[in-house]
Amino acid sequence: MAQPSAESTYLGKMPAGFGMIAALHGDLDTGDGVGKVYYRQDASPATLRQAAEQINRAFPEDDEVEPEHAVVVTWVDVASRQHHDHSRGDGLEKQRNSFQLVIASAETTSYAILLYPRKGMQFASTAVGGSSQAMQAGFSKGLVKYLVFSTRQGPYYRITTERETSVRALAEETNSGKRGVWVYEIGTSPYFTSVAPGEVTDLPPDTGLESRVSEEATSKRYPGGGQQVTYSPYEPEEEVYLHTVQYQPQVVVVDDGDINVDVFSYNSETCANNRNKCSTFADCKDYASGYCCHCRPGYYGNGIQCVSEGKPQRMNGKVNGRVYVGNSPSPVEFNSNDLHSYVVANDGRAYVAISTIPARLGPSLQPLSALGGVIGWAFALEQPGYKNGFSIIGGEFTCQAEVTFLPAQEKLTIKQVFSGIDEHDHLVVSTTLEGRVPEVLRGSTVQIEPYSEIYQYSSNLITSSSTRDYTVSLDDGSAETRTYQWRQTITFQSCPNDEAARAVLPTQMLSVDQVFVMYDSNNELIRYAMSNKIGDVNGEKEENSCFTGRHGCDTNAVCRPEQGTQFTCQCAAGFTGDGRSCYDIDECREIPLACGEHSVCNNQPGTFRCECNDGYQFASDGHTCIVDRPVDHCAAGSHDCDITERAHCSYSGGSSYICSCLPGFQGHGRVCQGNERTKSQCETHRDRLLGSTEYGPQPVPGQYVPTCDSQGAYEASQCHGSIGHCWCVDRNGLEIPGTRTGPGRGRPLCIEQGPTVRPAVGPTPRPDVYPLPPGTHLLFAQSGRIEFVPLEGYNMKKTEAKTVLHLPEKVIIGVAYDCVEKMVYWTDITSPSISKANLQGGGAIPVIRSDLESPEGIAIDHLGRTLFWTDSMKDRIEVASLDGTKRRVLIDTNLVNPRAIIVDPVNGNMYWADWNRDAPKIETSAMDGTNRRVLVKDDLGLPNGLTYDPQSSQLCWADAGTHMIECMNPVQGDRRKAMGAIQYPFGITSHGKNIYYTDWRRDAVIMVDRQAGTETDVFLPQKQTRLYGITTAYAQCPSGKNYCAVNNGGCTHLCLATPRGRSCLCPNNALGVSCVESEGGQVLRWRERGAGIEVEREGGRY
Repeated sequence: MAQPSAESTYLGKMPAGFGMIAALHGDLDTGDGVGKVYYRQDASPATLRQAAEQINRAFPEDDEVEPEHAVVVTWVDVASRQHHDHSRGDGLEKQRNSFQLVIASAETTSYAILLYPRKGMQFASTAVGGSSQAMQAGFSKGLVKYLVFSTRQGPYYRITTERETSVRALAEETNSGKRGVWVYEIGTSPYFTSVAPGEVTDLPPDTGLESRVSEEATSKRYPGGGQQVTYSPYEPEEEVYLHTVQYQPQVVVVDDGDINVDVFSYNSETCANNRNKCSTFADCKDYASGYCCHCRPGYYGNGIQCVSEGKPQRMNGKVNGRVYVGNSPSPVEFNSNDLHSYVVANDGRAYVAISTIPARLGPSLQPLSALGGVIGWAFALEQPGYKNGFSIIGGEFTCQAEVTFLPAQEKLTIKQVFSGIDEHDHLVVSTTLEGRVPEVLRGSTVQIEPYSEIYQYSSNLITSSSTRDYTVSLDDGSAETRTYQWRQTITFQSCPNDEAARAVLPTQMLSVDQVFVMYDSNNELIRYAMSNKIGDVNGEKEENSCFTGRHGCDTNAVCRPEQGTQFTCQCAAGFTGDGRSCYDIDECREIPLACGEHSVCNNQPGTFRCECNDGYQFASDGHTCIVDRPVDHCAAGSHDCDITERAHCSYSGGSSYICSCLPGFQGHGRVCQGNERTKSQCETHRDRLLGSTEYGPQPVPGQYVPTCDSQGAYEASQCHGSIGHCWCVDRNGLEIPGTRTGPGRGRPLCIEQGPTVRPAVGPTPRPDVYPLPPGTHLLFAQSGRIEFVPLEGYNMKKTEAKTVLHLPEKVIIGVAYDCVEKMVYWTDITSPSISKANLQGGGAIPVIRSDLESPEGIAIDHLGRTLFWTDSMKDRIEVASLDGTKRRVLIDTNLVNPRAIIVDPVNGNMYWADWNRDAPKIETSAMDGTNRRVLVKDDLGLPNGLTYDPQSSQLCWADAGTHMIECMNPVQGDRRKAMGAIQYPFGITSHGKNIYYTDWRRDAVIMVDRQAGTETDVFLPQKQTRLYGITTAYAQCPSGKNYCAVNNGGCTHLCLATPRGRSCLCPNNALGVSCVESEGGQVLRWRERGAGIEVEREGGRY
């Protein structure tokens, strides 16, 4: 922890040399037991609402602000040290001030709210050296870098002056419309460089002050520059607990009558208003000082998170690190590596796997089974009278550990942040490694001896330490034993209101044995496995099988001890069976109206989840679905698009809106990245004339400054505001002769010049290749190229059609679009291969180049980040991750000529067409290939194309044999003709009320009104050759979600949506890879191979 600066470096100095928000800057004294400083984080609705009232009152002309977080700091009865020491000699003793600072943050803006006492400032000066100076208030950024090796004072803002009257005015005046309350905007993301004061300096009429300022206080204000006041020691009403950290003072809440702290004081909350903060499987109970949540029988946890007793627990997360190995001068760095863990809760066995660990580091991480140690502690098998970590603190905590390797004293820091249970009932963890580890040579194996670790428990803090031995066996048969010391601290937030809940044994012992570690260099995987028990520090052993873990109960069952060594197995909540074999209960099917009106029930292993239909949202109770009233989030500023410098928000009706990245940026609109383009000629010209001051750009009065469009080009018409003249300019900003108009005659009509250079896209730069502009487009394949036609509403803007990708000598069959990363994917039968390219620029990127013969149809699950395709020569349907890894065959039977394929990721369905001339058919299955069935087999000819409209739930196909387009609802089976008498359709896509298809005979893209059944427009590309696949490139991803959209659905490898949830599948080449497979939530297999261990679970049993 950094040491604070010496007082001499900042007392009496504003600005100081370091960053500072000074509510009242001076030498304040809290050493007499009376003065105190308190702080807290606060995101309660009441506090945020009150902060919003102060901010919005101070800035009445701005859009309303809704803070998301607040930090409250309160100084109570603090004295100036000179007064406490009687050094001033004016006879004033124990003069004290109370004041408060609130930092309230919205998504992109932060505000400082300063509140000063109702009865005025009791003192206004402070001792500095041997003199007395006025106290100060303001903001300072401190020293900032200047040139290469020097610094200079950064921006600052002073609220007070050198005079004491300015300090006393803090309690008398305002900039927010409320006496003694001052509000400042202190920065807008990403630039925190300026301070803007509130704009309301007028005070309300004095008639409203009686409730705030007593007559006595008013009449006695500032006699002789101060006020004689008698203070009693402050006694807090209630204590608020934060995450405990080292050096943290006591944290309490202030509600002092002499300061307007009631605006931001903490009020005791009750279950009536907070029941929804408890777990679904917990009850809320009120206490004298507040409420607490308690897990119901059959569940365990801290009440905020509860999990079913006996149910296996899964964890997922990311690992980041910067680790030096041995004496290496350069570290091994890694980011966002996957961590997956699986714990058999009823026997304490934990498995952990971390992917993509380089071979340079992997062997040396083998001794650190401790990476899974805290996971083992959280779900350790409990001995009688003892509790594992999750039972005590739930799933939100931070673990920081320091590992010291002996004898060379290498040190490694491990920080693991557990952020609770996600919507899949998986624990989420983020891990960071930093430091140095001794080298373990490649090919060496590591054996870790069983060890014990004492955990010491106190309020909001748990500590442990141990010494661990491990043996490194080298390739030559030699071995050496090494040691490291382990110290860890776990911080968490407990419920302070229930004294009984704190009755945790002060010490417990974690016993760890059967430790297995292995680094798989071929797959860059490191795996740990261990058995964990929590119990008595003396290590007393229990003979009952429930406490040894050798009971044979199903992994979804809890072992119930009985007399002596007897026990029974009982299926966990949400499962049924005899305890030896347990099966998931489908609550959605077996419990009528499990979810209320306007909602959908989704079954999950051991439980179920309700989700509101489109157009509805959960009410404040967290259960009832109510109408989602239309809100123009773009106008209200409540959208989640990226900042206006990088993205644009477009209102699309109802409460919907579309986020799109501006030119020069890439992404899905909510996050836009890319190369920040260099300034254009116009922007350079403009910024040079504007200049720059510490207050921002300031034009010289009377000077002409050019205007630039959103892409940096000169606007076609330019005006000089001071003289009233306007004129047209060319692309270089030069005036076009004869176009100038005089004052009062308006702007001339100028021809847009367009940008000077268009960036080329594609593997072969060509002058006729263009990046995809913002908006929704049609993408279609045509003889070695992919082209786009912009859509305006549902109509084709044919004059703006361009080539977006040039791929000579390729025959592109299928095209698909990933709306998240703005990538187009295509199949090529000449290579054969599957490739992709970014439509904002760049060449073709191979995705899959092996084991293909004739890839044709292609589809993207933008939620689950997977790719599906058909191969009409291999007669199969496959899936893979978007980078081509984790490849798996889903269907390879009863296929003859599969071509078109589409997916409905929100509902978990997959559809494909087989144009087998002898028996054409259209089939469907879940996206994992299960529940396969034929949808249409009669009256088909050559069904070439498929499209699905999620808004109308219509599946439509184009048939080159029957010369028709037909549609149906796959659930209802109401087949109908949408368009007849067409010629030879190949690809088909839809957008809103329209269908668009490519036709081989007409060499055109044809638009059809699906509802009217009429052809409404035709686009003929400039090059008249055969057209193949077509797809819609949406400006904004379609609404909806599935269980694979968050954290890969908790799967170790492939996550594939199904109508009932999702399946976790292993790739076909998963041998040697740690992988968990499940279907419908039921675990089928966990594989760990190597070093003499292989664990494989089938049919719900280990």
